[in-house]
Amino acid sequence: MGTDGELDIFDAGRCADGYALGLAVGRRFADVIRSRMRQDLVLREQLLPFASTAQAAALLAALQAANRERYPRYWDELVGTADGSGVPLLHVILVNFRKEILPFIPKEGGGHGREEEEEPDGDCSDVLIVSDSTAIAAHNEDGNVALLGHTYLVRATLPDGLSFTAYTYAGELPSCAFGFNSNGVAFTLDSVPPVNDEIVAGAIARNFVSRDLLEAKNLDDAMHRICSPGVSVGHSYNLVDVRGRRIVNVETASGNRFAVHEAGATPFFHANMYRHLQVKQVQDENSMSREKRAAQCSVDSKETALSLLGDTADNKYPIYMTGPTLHTLCTVVIDLDKETMTIYTGNPKNGEMALVLPML
Repeated sequence: MGTDGELDIFDAGRCADGYALGLAVGRRFADVIRSRMRQDLVLREQLLPFASTAQAAALLAALQAANRERYPRYWDELVGTADGSGVPLLHVILVNFRKEILPFIPKEGGGHGREEEEEPDGDCSDVLIVSDSTAIAAHNEDGNVALLGHTYLVRATLPDGLSFTAYTYAGELPSCAFGFNSNGVAFTLDSVPPVNDEIVAGAIARNFVSRDLLEAKNLDDAMHRICSPGVSVGHSYNLVDVRGRRIVNVETASGNRFAVHEAGATPFFHANMYRHLQVKQVQDENSMSREKRAAQCSVDSKETALSLLGDTADNKYPIYMTGPTLHTLCTVVIDLDKETMTIYTGNPKNGEMALVLPML
Protein backbone atom coordinates (compact mmCIF):
# COMPACT_ATOMS: atom_id res chain seq x y z
CA MET A 1 0.00 0.00 0.00
CA GLY A 2 1.47 3.29 -1.03
CA THR A 3 1.73 6.25 1.31
CA ASP A 4 -1.28 7.75 -0.46
CA GLY A 5 -3.38 4.78 0.66
CA GLU A 6 -3.62 3.12 -2.74
CA LEU A 7 -3.28 -0.64 -2.51
CA ASP A 8 -0.86 -2.15 -5.01
CA ILE A 9 -1.87 -5.50 -6.51
CA PHE A 10 0.50 -7.86 -8.27
CA ASP A 11 -0.68 -10.92 -10.18
CA ALA A 12 2.32 -13.23 -10.39
CA GLY A 13 0.43 -15.58 -12.72
CA ARG A 14 1.17 -19.30 -12.81
CA CYS A 15 4.44 -19.94 -10.98
CA ALA A 16 6.49 -23.07 -11.61
CA ASP A 17 7.71 -23.34 -8.03
CA GLY A 18 8.16 -21.48 -4.76
CA TYR A 19 11.39 -19.80 -5.76
CA ALA A 20 9.83 -18.44 -8.96
CA LEU A 21 6.93 -16.95 -7.00
CA GLY A 22 9.21 -15.34 -4.44
CA LEU A 23 11.52 -14.03 -7.16
CA ALA A 24 8.63 -12.44 -9.06
CA VAL A 25 7.25 -10.77 -5.93
CA GLY A 26 10.72 -9.63 -4.86
CA ARG A 27 11.40 -8.05 -8.23
CA ARG A 28 7.99 -6.38 -8.47
CA PHE A 29 8.18 -4.86 -4.99
CA ALA A 30 11.94 -4.43 -4.63
CA ASP A 31 11.72 -0.72 -3.78
CA VAL A 32 8.96 -1.27 -1.22
CA ILE A 33 10.78 -4.17 0.41
CA ARG A 34 14.06 -2.27 0.64
CA SER A 35 12.25 0.76 2.06
CA ARG A 36 10.58 -1.36 4.75
CA MET A 37 13.91 -2.93 5.74
CA ARG A 38 15.49 0.53 6.10
CA GLN A 39 12.67 1.95 8.21
CA ASP A 40 11.73 -1.04 10.37
CA LEU A 41 13.11 -0.17 13.82
CA VAL A 42 12.27 -3.61 15.22
CA LEU A 43 14.58 -5.08 12.57
CA ARG A 44 17.27 -2.42 12.92
CA GLU A 45 17.36 -1.98 16.69
CA GLN A 46 16.43 -5.45 17.96
CA LEU A 47 16.59 -8.27 15.43
CA LEU A 48 19.80 -7.38 13.58
CA PRO A 49 21.91 -6.67 16.71
CA PHE A 50 20.69 -9.90 18.27
CA ALA A 51 21.43 -11.85 15.07
CA SER A 52 25.17 -11.33 15.59
CA THR A 53 25.19 -13.17 18.93
CA ALA A 54 25.97 -16.82 19.63
CA GLN A 55 22.52 -17.33 21.15
CA ALA A 56 20.91 -16.07 17.95
CA ALA A 57 23.01 -18.36 15.77
CA ALA A 58 21.63 -21.45 17.49
CA LEU A 59 18.04 -20.14 17.47
CA LEU A 60 18.14 -19.12 13.79
CA ALA A 61 19.69 -22.44 12.79
CA ALA A 62 16.91 -24.32 14.58
CA LEU A 63 14.18 -22.14 13.06
CA GLN A 64 15.62 -22.54 9.58
CA ALA A 65 16.00 -26.31 9.92
CA ALA A 66 12.47 -26.88 11.27
CA ASN A 67 10.65 -24.66 8.79
CA ARG A 68 12.75 -25.56 5.75
CA GLU A 69 12.19 -29.26 6.42
CA ARG A 70 8.42 -29.00 6.86
CA TYR A 71 7.82 -26.32 4.21
CA PRO A 72 10.59 -26.52 1.58
CA ARG A 73 8.55 -24.70 -1.10
CA TYR A 74 7.82 -21.79 1.19
CA TRP A 75 11.46 -21.58 2.22
CA ASP A 76 12.39 -21.39 -1.46
CA GLU A 77 9.77 -18.64 -1.82
CA LEU A 78 11.42 -16.69 0.99
CA VAL A 79 14.84 -17.06 -0.66
CA GLY A 80 13.37 -15.96 -3.99
CA THR A 81 11.92 -12.85 -2.35
CA ALA A 82 15.36 -11.92 -1.03
CA ASP A 83 17.04 -12.56 -4.39
CA GLY A 84 14.39 -10.68 -6.35
CA SER A 85 14.46 -7.62 -4.11
CA GLY A 86 18.21 -7.51 -3.58
CA VAL A 87 17.72 -7.51 0.19
CA PRO A 88 20.10 -9.64 2.30
CA LEU A 89 18.56 -13.04 2.99
CA LEU A 90 19.23 -12.59 6.71
CA HIS A 91 16.97 -9.51 6.79
CA VAL A 92 14.14 -11.41 5.10
CA ILE A 93 14.59 -14.34 7.49
CA LEU A 94 14.51 -12.05 10.51
CA VAL A 95 11.27 -10.25 9.63
CA ASN A 96 9.58 -13.55 8.79
CA PHE A 97 10.69 -15.08 12.11
CA ARG A 98 10.31 -11.92 14.19
CA LYS A 99 7.55 -13.33 16.43
CA GLU A 100 9.64 -16.43 17.11
CA ILE A 101 12.82 -14.41 17.84
CA LEU A 102 11.70 -11.36 19.83
CA PRO A 103 10.78 -13.30 23.01
CA PHE A 104 14.37 -14.60 23.22
CA ILE A 105 16.16 -11.27 22.91
CA PRO A 106 17.64 -10.37 26.33
CA LYS A 107 16.05 -7.27 27.81
CA GLU A 108 17.80 -4.56 29.78
CA GLY A 109 18.17 -5.72 33.35
CA GLY A 110 18.60 -9.36 32.36
CA GLY A 111 16.25 -12.13 31.36
CA HIS A 112 13.86 -12.25 28.45
CA GLY A 113 10.82 -10.07 28.37
CA ARG A 114 7.34 -11.26 27.55
CA GLU A 115 6.16 -11.09 31.16
CA GLU A 116 5.64 -7.36 30.73
CA GLU A 117 4.34 -5.52 27.69
CA GLU A 118 7.07 -4.70 25.20
CA GLU A 119 7.12 -2.30 22.25
CA PRO A 120 3.98 -3.22 20.28
CA ASP A 121 4.69 -4.86 16.96
CA GLY A 122 1.17 -5.56 15.77
CA ASP A 123 -2.43 -5.85 16.92
CA CYS A 124 -5.71 -6.65 15.19
CA SER A 125 -9.44 -6.73 15.92
CA ASP A 126 -12.08 -9.05 14.46
CA VAL A 127 -15.87 -9.28 14.51
CA LEU A 128 -17.41 -12.58 13.41
CA ILE A 129 -21.15 -13.07 12.75
CA VAL A 130 -23.05 -15.93 11.14
CA SER A 131 -26.81 -15.36 11.40
CA ASP A 132 -29.76 -15.92 9.08
CA SER A 133 -29.32 -12.44 7.61
CA THR A 134 -25.58 -11.80 7.91
CA ALA A 135 -22.43 -13.89 7.52
CA ILE A 136 -19.25 -11.81 7.76
CA ALA A 137 -15.75 -11.71 9.14
CA ALA A 138 -14.73 -8.08 9.63
CA HIS A 139 -11.09 -7.36 10.49
CA ASN A 140 -8.84 -4.40 11.31
CA GLU A 141 -5.28 -5.04 10.17
CA ASP A 142 -3.23 -3.15 12.72
CA GLY A 143 0.54 -2.92 12.49
CA ASN A 144 3.65 -1.07 13.52
CA VAL A 145 4.22 2.37 12.00
CA ALA A 146 7.08 0.85 9.95
CA LEU A 147 4.49 -0.99 7.85
CA LEU A 148 2.74 2.15 6.60
CA GLY A 149 3.27 2.18 2.83
CA HIS A 150 4.95 -1.24 3.01
CA THR A 151 2.13 -3.68 2.21
CA TYR A 152 0.68 -5.05 -1.02
CA LEU A 153 -1.64 -7.69 -2.43
CA VAL A 154 -0.19 -10.77 -4.10
CA ARG A 155 -2.17 -13.01 -6.44
CA ALA A 156 -0.62 -16.25 -7.60
CA THR A 157 -1.58 -19.47 -9.36
CA LEU A 158 0.17 -22.67 -8.35
CA PRO A 159 1.13 -25.48 -10.76
CA ASP A 160 -1.96 -27.49 -9.70
CA GLY A 161 -4.25 -24.61 -10.71
CA LEU A 162 -5.09 -23.37 -7.21
CA SER A 163 -4.93 -19.59 -6.94
CA PHE A 164 -4.78 -17.31 -3.92
CA THR A 165 -4.92 -13.63 -3.07
CA ALA A 166 -3.09 -12.40 0.03
CA TYR A 167 -2.43 -9.10 1.79
CA THR A 168 1.31 -9.15 2.35
CA TYR A 169 3.82 -7.28 4.48
CA ALA A 170 6.82 -6.22 2.38
CA GLY A 171 9.49 -8.91 2.41
CA GLU A 172 7.33 -11.47 4.19
CA LEU A 173 5.58 -14.59 3.00
CA PRO A 174 1.94 -14.14 2.04
CA SER A 175 0.17 -13.77 4.39
CA CYS A 176 0.57 -12.89 8.04
CA ALA A 177 -2.60 -10.77 7.73
CA PHE A 178 -5.50 -12.09 5.60
CA GLY A 179 -6.20 -13.84 2.31
CA PHE A 180 -8.34 -16.32 0.41
CA ASN A 181 -8.02 -19.01 -2.24
CA SER A 182 -10.02 -20.40 -5.15
CA ASN A 183 -11.32 -23.25 -2.97
CA GLY A 184 -13.41 -20.71 -1.05
CA VAL A 185 -11.22 -20.82 2.06
CA ALA A 186 -10.31 -17.46 3.62
CA PHE A 187 -8.78 -16.26 6.86
CA THR A 188 -7.88 -13.31 9.04
CA LEU A 189 -5.34 -13.47 11.88
CA ASP A 190 -4.90 -12.04 15.38
CA SER A 191 -1.67 -12.23 17.37
CA VAL A 192 -1.85 -13.48 20.97
CA PRO A 193 0.65 -12.92 23.82
CA PRO A 194 1.77 -16.14 25.56
CA VAL A 195 4.34 -15.70 28.31
CA ASN A 196 7.85 -17.01 27.74
CA ASP A 197 7.17 -20.35 29.43
CA GLU A 198 4.59 -21.07 26.72
CA ILE A 199 7.01 -20.51 23.82
CA VAL A 200 9.15 -23.25 22.25
CA ALA A 201 12.44 -22.08 20.77
CA GLY A 202 13.28 -23.01 17.19
CA ALA A 203 9.94 -24.61 16.26
CA ILE A 204 7.48 -23.92 13.42
CA ALA A 205 6.91 -20.24 12.65
CA ARG A 206 3.53 -18.58 12.24
CA ASN A 207 4.36 -16.98 8.88
CA PHE A 208 4.94 -20.44 7.42
CA VAL A 209 1.69 -21.80 8.87
CA SER A 210 -0.36 -18.93 7.45
CA ARG A 211 1.38 -19.29 4.07
CA ASP A 212 0.29 -22.94 4.15
CA LEU A 213 -3.30 -21.89 4.90
CA LEU A 214 -3.48 -20.25 1.48
CA GLU A 215 -3.38 -23.74 -0.04
CA ALA A 216 -6.13 -25.29 2.10
CA LYS A 217 -8.60 -27.48 0.21
CA ASN A 218 -11.50 -26.93 2.61
CA LEU A 219 -12.25 -25.99 6.21
CA ASP A 220 -11.18 -29.36 7.64
CA ASP A 221 -7.90 -29.17 5.72
CA ALA A 222 -7.36 -25.63 6.97
CA MET A 223 -7.89 -26.82 10.55
CA HIS A 224 -5.34 -29.59 10.02
CA ARG A 225 -2.79 -27.17 8.57
CA ILE A 226 -2.89 -24.89 11.63
CA CYS A 227 -3.36 -27.48 14.38
CA SER A 228 -0.87 -30.19 13.34
CA PRO A 229 2.46 -28.28 13.24
CA GLY A 230 4.48 -28.02 16.46
CA VAL A 231 4.52 -24.22 16.60
CA SER A 232 6.86 -21.98 18.52
CA VAL A 233 4.32 -19.26 19.36
CA GLY A 234 0.54 -19.51 19.36
CA HIS A 235 -1.84 -17.56 17.18
CA SER A 236 -5.55 -16.87 16.61
CA TYR A 237 -7.00 -17.86 13.24
CA ASN A 238 -10.41 -16.83 11.91
CA LEU A 239 -11.16 -19.45 9.26
CA VAL A 240 -13.87 -18.79 6.69
CA ASP A 241 -15.61 -21.44 4.58
CA VAL A 242 -17.39 -19.39 1.93
CA ARG A 243 -19.20 -22.32 0.30
CA GLY A 244 -20.26 -23.85 3.63
CA ARG A 245 -21.23 -20.45 5.15
CA ARG A 246 -19.18 -21.14 8.27
CA ILE A 247 -16.66 -19.14 10.30
CA VAL A 248 -14.59 -20.62 13.11
CA ASN A 249 -12.06 -19.03 15.43
CA VAL A 250 -9.16 -21.33 16.27
CA GLU A 251 -6.66 -20.42 18.97
CA THR A 252 -3.39 -22.35 18.95
CA ALA A 253 -0.41 -22.67 21.26
CA SER A 254 2.83 -24.62 21.46
CA GLY A 255 2.57 -28.33 22.22
CA ASN A 256 -0.14 -28.79 19.58
CA ARG A 257 -2.78 -27.21 21.79
CA PHE A 258 -5.80 -25.62 20.19
CA ALA A 259 -9.39 -24.62 20.89
CA VAL A 260 -12.22 -23.97 18.42
CA HIS A 261 -15.15 -21.56 18.64
CA GLU A 262 -17.76 -21.56 15.88
CA ALA A 263 -19.22 -18.15 15.08
CA GLY A 264 -22.98 -17.79 15.31
CA ALA A 265 -25.66 -15.12 15.50
CA THR A 266 -24.13 -13.59 18.64
CA PRO A 267 -21.24 -11.38 17.46
CA PHE A 268 -17.82 -12.69 18.48
CA PHE A 269 -15.11 -10.07 18.99
CA HIS A 270 -11.46 -11.09 19.13
CA ALA A 271 -8.53 -8.78 19.81
CA ASN A 272 -5.07 -9.92 20.89
CA MET A 273 -5.55 -12.15 23.90
CA TYR A 274 -6.66 -15.76 24.13
CA ARG A 275 -10.43 -15.99 24.62
CA HIS A 276 -11.04 -19.72 25.03
CA LEU A 277 -7.72 -21.63 25.04
CA GLN A 278 -6.25 -21.81 28.53
CA VAL A 279 -2.74 -20.41 28.11
CA LYS A 280 -0.62 -18.28 30.43
CA GLN A 281 -0.47 -14.92 28.69
CA VAL A 282 0.71 -11.36 29.04
CA GLN A 283 -2.06 -9.07 30.26
CA ASP A 284 -2.36 -6.73 27.27
CA GLU A 285 -4.12 -3.54 28.37
CA ASN A 286 -4.64 -2.45 24.76
CA SER A 287 -6.44 -5.67 23.88
CA MET A 288 -8.50 -5.74 27.07
CA SER A 289 -9.62 -2.15 26.49
CA ARG A 290 -10.76 -2.97 22.96
CA GLU A 291 -12.66 -6.04 24.19
CA LYS A 292 -14.36 -3.96 26.88
CA ARG A 293 -15.41 -1.32 24.36
CA ALA A 294 -16.69 -3.95 21.90
CA ALA A 295 -18.89 -5.43 24.64
CA GLN A 296 -20.59 -2.03 24.97
CA CYS A 297 -21.53 -1.87 21.28
CA SER A 298 -24.40 -3.57 19.50
CA VAL A 299 -23.40 -5.37 16.29
CA ASP A 300 -25.92 -7.12 14.05
CA SER A 301 -24.92 -6.14 10.49
CA LYS A 302 -22.01 -5.29 8.24
CA GLU A 303 -22.61 -1.59 8.85
CA THR A 304 -22.56 -1.87 12.64
CA ALA A 305 -19.48 -4.13 12.47
CA LEU A 306 -17.67 -1.47 10.43
CA SER A 307 -18.79 1.19 12.92
CA LEU A 308 -17.31 -0.86 15.76
CA LEU A 309 -14.02 -1.36 13.92
CA GLY A 310 -13.92 2.40 13.34
CA ASP A 311 -14.55 3.23 16.98
CA THR A 312 -12.23 5.79 18.60
CA ALA A 313 -14.09 6.36 21.88
CA ASP A 314 -11.12 5.23 23.99
CA ASN A 315 -8.44 7.86 23.45
CA LYS A 316 -5.60 5.71 24.78
CA TYR A 317 -6.56 2.36 23.20
CA PRO A 318 -9.02 2.96 20.34
CA ILE A 319 -10.21 0.06 18.23
CA TYR A 320 -9.35 2.06 15.10
CA MET A 321 -5.71 3.06 15.56
CA THR A 322 -3.92 6.13 14.20
CA GLY A 323 -0.55 6.01 15.97
CA PRO A 324 1.91 7.00 17.13
CA THR A 325 3.20 3.40 17.13
CA LEU A 326 0.27 1.25 16.02
CA HIS A 327 -1.84 2.07 12.97
CA THR A 328 -4.86 0.43 11.40
CA LEU A 329 -3.37 -0.28 7.98
CA CYS A 330 -6.72 -1.24 6.44
CA THR A 331 -10.01 -2.95 7.24
CA VAL A 332 -11.35 -5.99 5.42
CA VAL A 333 -14.82 -7.54 5.31
CA ILE A 334 -15.33 -11.09 4.06
CA ASP A 335 -18.99 -11.40 3.06
CA LEU A 336 -19.92 -15.07 2.74
CA ASP A 337 -23.29 -14.40 1.08
CA LYS A 338 -21.91 -12.00 -1.52
CA GLU A 339 -18.75 -14.13 -1.84
CA THR A 340 -16.57 -11.02 -1.74
CA MET A 341 -13.62 -9.61 0.17
CA THR A 342 -13.83 -5.82 0.50
CA ILE A 343 -10.85 -3.76 1.64
CA TYR A 344 -11.45 -0.33 3.19
CA THR A 345 -8.92 2.47 3.59
CA GLY A 346 -9.28 5.13 6.25
CA ASN A 347 -11.78 4.75 9.05
CA PRO A 348 -14.12 1.92 7.97
CA LYS A 349 -17.21 3.58 9.40
CA ASN A 350 -16.87 6.08 6.55
CA GLY A 351 -17.34 3.22 4.07
CA GLU A 352 -14.48 4.15 1.71
CA MET A 353 -14.01 0.94 -0.28
CA ALA A 354 -10.59 0.63 -1.88
CA LEU A 355 -11.17 -2.74 -3.48
CA VAL A 356 -13.88 -5.39 -3.86
CA LEU A 357 -12.53 -8.83 -4.73
CA PRO A 358 -14.76 -11.72 -5.88
CA MET A 359 -13.72 -14.86 -4.00
CA LEU A 360 -15.24 -17.58 -6.19
